[in-house]
Amino acid sequence: MKTFRTIIRIISHALVYLMIGGYLLTGTLRIGMLIFARSRTYLPESAPDAPVGLVLGAGLNRDGTPGVVLQDRVRTATELYFDGKVKKLLMSGDNVSEYYDEPGAMKEFALSLGVPEEDIILDFAGQRTYDSCFRARVIFGLDQLTIVTQAFHLPRALYICNAFGIETNGVLADDVNYPRRSYNFWWFREVLASVNAYWDIYIAHPQPIL
Repeated sequence: MKTFRTIIRIISHALVYLMIGGYLLTGTLRIGMLIFARSRTYLPESAPDAPVGLVLGAGLNRDGTPGVVLQDRVRTATELYFDGKVKKLLMSGDNVSEYYDEPGAMKEFALSLGVPEEDIILDFAGQRTYDSCFRARVIFGLDQLTIVTQAFHLPRALYICNAFGIETNGVLADDVNYPRRSYNFWWFREVLASVNAYWDIYIAHPQPIL
């Protein structure tokens, strides 16, 4: 009985140490991305020039129009376009079915803001940030771009695109009116997504749709 209790105690301590180690590793990886992104993050008015602005999908409303987060991304990218900081807009998102078309919805919203159709490029297979960056390099042949997304998402997007050899800067598309609970959840989710990004880049090397 004493031996059994000893074994249970050892296992319990080992699990605690593993959990602590996991938290430390996860935090370190996320902090690494934040540090990497810091010098590459800009507000729209101070963004450097790039040939293409990459807008990443962020969900649609039930009627198929862009959600508020995605609207802010498209609106900010449009601002960059009219300021002459990007020449083309690459809309990359999920088109899982005819009823869910992120790139198409982004295009329609950009058109409503005055962007000419010939300067909008659609990527219908950007199911994840990893896929969008991979395809920007391999399919669209880009070696320089500006990513437009929110602060919680930008460090991971910047890290992934640069890992594919694309000289990438990022522009913040945040709105101060996001619900606090939602924004906190997005930041927390990004911690786990950042770990997954390291796994994809350095270990798994998943093959996106080509």
